[in-house]
Amino acid sequence: MTDTKLPTEFDVRPVTTVIGAEIHGVDLRAPLEPVVVAEIEKALLRWKVLFFRDQHITQDQQVAFARNFGELTPAHPVHAGLDGHPEIYSVEAKQLKVSKAQVTERPRYASPRSTQTGWHTDITFVPNPALGSILRGVVIPTHGGDTMWSNLVAAYEDLSAPIRDLIDRLQAVHRWHDYDGLPPRSDLDPDAPPPSAVHPVVRVHPVSGERALFVNPTFTRYVVGLNDRENRAVLDLLYAQMARPEFTVRFRWEPDSLVFWDNRATAHVGPIDLGREPLDRVVQRVTLVGDLPVGPDGFRSHALTGDLFR
Repeated sequence: MTDTKLPTEFDVRPVTTVIGAEIHGVDLRAPLEPVVVAEIEKALLRWKVLFFRDQHITQDQQVAFARNFGELTPAHPVHAGLDGHPEIYSVEAKQLKVSKAQVTERPRYASPRSTQTGWHTDITFVPNPALGSILRGVVIPTHGGDTMWSNLVAAYEDLSAPIRDLIDRLQAVHRWHDYDGLPPRSDLDPDAPPPSAVHPVVRVHPVSGERALFVNPTFTRYVVGLNDRENRAVLDLLYAQMARPEFTVRFRWEPDSLVFWDNRATAHVGPIDLGREPLDRVVQRVTLVGDLPVGPDGFRSHALTGDLFR
């Protein structure tokens, strides 16, 4: 009979009081007992982003770990995965540097300052953004290349009641903008319009019931029904709110680090120091199939162009 007790070494160590915890006493090279999976899910729900250190795992083991928590998506809605691992999305620092310099379309109403930060929630340009993302450090520089995450529940709850009442009823259009330097998926029609979706500006978490901001300066284009001036005011307010330091945690990568975050309640940015000096940095990500976001008023996300991502 399977032992249902947690390993005595299992330990959740919060990094801040608002977001982020390190998980110790778990070896991700081996299959996980259901009780361990349940505790990791519980910690993820509470702390939004989990950090695992010194996990000397292979790509197969990263995929196996992720499958404990749901169905995996292909690597990316637009870009190709690795040969032999179509569910793994590999990102190199040199590719990120090219992409940020050659964005062909910026968020429609976001200020240039907001746009440059790179804050985003993964693949919100599809109607069912990922449930969660699991990112592994493959090649890590001796310094630089950190990633930051923001707790979008805390950011929402800090807003005044009148602003919360306003944004609870709003929806926004999210759309992909093409980056150069990353390999495209061979099965996509090059003449098709970029994928896009309309989402509630505030998302109700399907498990916790918490409300979270659900806009980001990378993929959100505009709020439906607002004029240009109103869009700039509302989105700049929300972008500044989500990036406030008191809602964030910063992670110093090491080789064989692995990070698991709840994509339904967080935004992230990284690395933020590209261009200062050359970085040799490679990270590889897998993502979990997500559901359709639902707003406080019952509005359910839907595609404008493209399909569900799974």
